[in-house]
Amino acid sequence: MKKEPIILIGGGGHCKSVIDVIEQQAVYEIAGIVDIPEKLGEKVFNYEIIGQDSDLPMLVKKYNNFHITVGQIKTPESRIRLFNELIKLGANLPVIISPLAYVSKHANIESGTTIMHFAVVNAGAKVGMNCIINTKALIEHDVVIGNHCHISTGAIVNGGVQIGDNVFYGSGAVCKEYITIPENSFIKANSIVK
Repeated sequence: MKKEPIILIGGGGHCKSVIDVIEQQAVYEIAGIVDIPEKLGEKVFNYEIIGQDSDLPMLVKKYNNFHITVGQIKTPESRIRLFNELIKLGANLPVIISPLAYVSKHANIESGTTIMHFAVVNAGAKVGMNCIINTKALIEHDVVIGNHCHISTGAIVNGGVQIGDNVFYGSGAVCKEYITIPENSFIKANSIVK
């Protein structure tokens, strides 16, 4: 089966992890990466940085699929801005799911979200748009995660938890079941959230 081309936006460390997922998934062929002007012509692994943010309108005319590979630690602002611009331009933002992850057929994952290696998304869970569910994160049954969230490596979100938009949930953090985490929250690594 012929792979569809995809453009990645952001050429840092998170991009490298997503490249690995895309290569394992074998659905998309990475056609290039968008990053800052100073990096034009450089490569991330074997994939060339072919443009900058201002080239997105031109690239959307040539390519259909885009995925945001800018990381999210201090703020989701860059990811939100890029996501909104791509939607406005009519780009397709597919869900990228590692074949090494487990996503229940009874879960719902929205556009632009990445599910990394060995993450688990259980039955009844809903994950919003443009989220990162990072390596070995556990999203339990009936969890609802808003848009533009980053659930970090090894984090545990227990059953029935509601997470608002734009939340950063740090590595190794664990929360009590059926609580609500407000939008724009920053949960530190290894926190216990009650």
